[in-house]
Order: sequence, then structure tokens, then C-alpha cells
Amino acid sequence: MLNIAVFISGGGTNLQAIIDAVKENKINGKIELVFSNRKNAYGLVRAKNENIDTFYLNKKEFSSNEKYDERLIEELEKRNIDLIVLAGYLNILSSKLISKYSKKIINIHPSLIPSFCGMGFHGENVHKAVIKSGVKFTGATTHFVDENVDTGAIILQDIVPVFIDDDFEIVAKRVLDVEHRILVKTIKAFCENKIVFKENRAFIVGE
Repeated sequence: MLNIAVFISGGGTNLQAIIDAVKENKINGKIELVFSNRKNAYGLVRAKNENIDTFYLNKKEFSSNEKYDERLIEELEKRNIDLIVLAGYLNILSSKLISKYSKKIINIHPSLIPSFCGMGFHGENVHKAVIKSGVKFTGATTHFVDENVDTGAIILQDIVPVFIDDDFEIVAKRVLDVEHRILVKTIKAFCENKIVFKENRAFIVGE
């Protein structure tokens, strides 16, 4: 059973999907820590309701992103974390943390990477850009985290349609349902050692 840390910045609906999947024995892992860079993130309440350890760090108290992550790494090491899941975590990880947990950090992004991703594309910004572009499909992506934004190896993607009368909030809700599903499926595969690499591409095998 692997030890999982989930990083959040907001409401934590993806976190809740992971919590539920663990409770239903769909994931061979345990959430050892929920970390947030925002003190009032509701995801911390979700974690406390399930007696999961929580941790918050105020970025303003650190001189650099690297110092911030060094303190965070101390907490991760205490708990022997095997997998980090970024579930709506709105902060750029330092190269030190990414290097230490290479191929052990998974992110969920609310679009079909490489579309609508990179710096500035988070939250409602993504869905507003989708509506404005006129694309007929969008979706969600799970991927490994590397030292650039949203460029790590893609693991899973799924699509949703965009209809003529949709606004960004409708699209966001539709995409969120997909996020929950593919994030749980990705974590399950990681915990079962079913993710393999071919060059810079990642695939789930043995399904």
C-alpha cells in the first residue's frame, strides 16, 4: 500500500473523489497528508473530517519557492510519501521537489493538453478560453509533473462536448466529472505499478 500526499488550494472536490475511492478500496494506497498553500481551502476541512493529517504553509514566510518546498519536503519525508497528487494546487513546484519525486508527482488539468494549458491556464480561465475559441470538444488530462508547466508525460485523457448554449460554468461542471473519474483511475494504476513509459510517453497497461 502506497503513501499518498494530496496538494490542494481550493474546495477539494478532486480530493473528495480520491478519499471516496480509497474508502471503497478502489485504490491500493492511503492518503497520509493533505497539504495546502491556502489556509482557508475547504479541502483541508474535507481532510479533517476524514481524520487525515493536514498541513499548511504560508508562502510569505519563506524567501524563495525552493525554501518553501524544502520545508514541505521535510513533512513528506516524515510520512514516507510514495506519490504526490496535485488536485487543484495553484503553485509552481520548485525544481528541488520535482527532482526528488521524479515520476512520482501527478497533476490533473481541466483541458486536453497541449490545448489550453501552461502559465495562466487554471480554474475558470481554462473554460473561458475554451468557450472563446469555439472548439467543439474539451476534457481533462492527468500527467506527470516535470520542470515546465503542464508539459510532463500524459497518462490519461477523456473528452466532453461543448454545445452552442454552454457557458464556461456549464463546461467546467462537465469537465469536473471527467476529472474525478480519470484522476482516480490514474492513481489506482500508479499504486498497482501499471504505468509504463515509452520514450517520453506514459501509458496504463494490463487493464
